[in-house]
Amino acid sequence: MGPLRKWLLAGLLVIVPVAITVWVLQWIVSTLDQTLLILPQAWHPDRLLGFHIPGFGVLLALTILLVVGAVTSNFLGKKLVIWGDALLGRIPVVRSIYTSVKQVSDTLFSPSGNAFRVAVLLQWPRTDVWTIGFVTGSPGGEVGNYLLGEYLSVYVPTTPNPTGGYFVMLRRSECIELKMSVDAALKYVVSMGVVVPNL
Repeated sequence: MGPLRKWLLAGLLVIVPVAITVWVLQWIVSTLDQTLLILPQAWHPDRLLGFHIPGFGVLLALTILLVVGAVTSNFLGKKLVIWGDALLGRIPVVRSIYTSVKQVSDTLFSPSGNAFRVAVLLQWPRTDVWTIGFVTGSPGGEVGNYLLGEYLSVYVPTTPNPTGGYFVMLRRSECIELKMSVDAALKYVVSMGVVVPNL
């Protein structure tokens, strides 16, 4: 039974990562293939070519992103974005949703932003228990007025799903800045400490 158990575990270690990777990629491709729904029915590749091309929606989504990015990068495009933001900001229900999502996306994806640029080591949820967090900025507004000293806004992700977590404000002196990249730190968190980042 010893060799069988060893072979079974070895097989799982090979098959599980491959299966999960294939499943995630399949989900991404099938989700992005929904982009084809914006095309008129007569322009669908299935109808034009007579057969289905998996992943064509991915190419269409990337093309749309590149075109929108190119258009909004010039002076006229920036004016159109400002006009669109102002228009959406006047619609009662849409305003609250759009403004919140826009602020988060601007913070995360802006090249000049500081969100998730630095990984830090901190004691959480109590003293002498350590975890990894990501600096998202500095407390501001009314909250910043109550915090005396230099504080950091830190996102502490949960394991193995880093999309859930906690937002905490800590003294800068309580955070140890790590030299590892954010990607390496995320892998460390997601793998529950199994994948140790290379120094």
